[in-house]
Amino acid sequence: MSEGPLHSRAAPRKAPRQARSLATVEAIVEAAARILEERGHEAFSTNAVAEKAGVSVGSLYQYFPRKDALIGALILRETSRLVAEAEIAADKPTGSEALSALILPCVEQQLRRPALARLLDFEEARLPLDAATEAIKRRFFELTRATLLRPDLPPQDDIDVASRDVVAIIKGMVDAAGEHGDQDRYQLALRVKRAVLGYLHSVDKLSNPP
Repeated sequence: MSEGPLHSRAAPRKAPRQARSLATVEAIVEAAARILEERGHEAFSTNAVAEKAGVSVGSLYQYFPRKDALIGALILRETSRLVAEAEIAADKPTGSEALSALILPCVEQQLRRPALARLLDFEEARLPLDAATEAIKRRFFELTRATLLRPDLPPQDDIDVASRDVVAIIKGMVDAAGEHGDQDRYQLALRVKRAVLGYLHSVDKLSNPP
């Protein structure tokens, strides 16, 4: 069976409802993750994923019509986990603590499984995002925006622009650290926070030049 071109993301054929179906889908998605991180994109195929997951190709195709749908499900899983961990930022008493709670999950996701994270960064740029992933990313932006509005952080002239910039700073630094093989999560989180705070405090410097 042809898997078709990979220039657009195919949606899953159906959503699992029962516990057994949910377990099957999770096994398939995790098998896809392991093949990508252990053997790379060249070894990635629906046949290889089905074998790794211990299911038939027919069972796989019940949920994923071709491999870009699998990649989309994997991106959604990883992004959802990151945002679920970042939600703790909303409960932190100060902006500084909330900022740390936003940054650390991004660092953890990148360094926990670095090969997978780098491959998914590439795939995310290559394929259009589905509605569910867009919604999850929007939630991370909302968490960032709410954090930057905390009274102990410098007020920003345009909170939406500042929020987008902060998200870009976090992503850029974390991705670069992953590419260079950084392993110290604590030091990376501190560096990213320092960069973000430098950006936030730069408003005062630009508004009041020496």
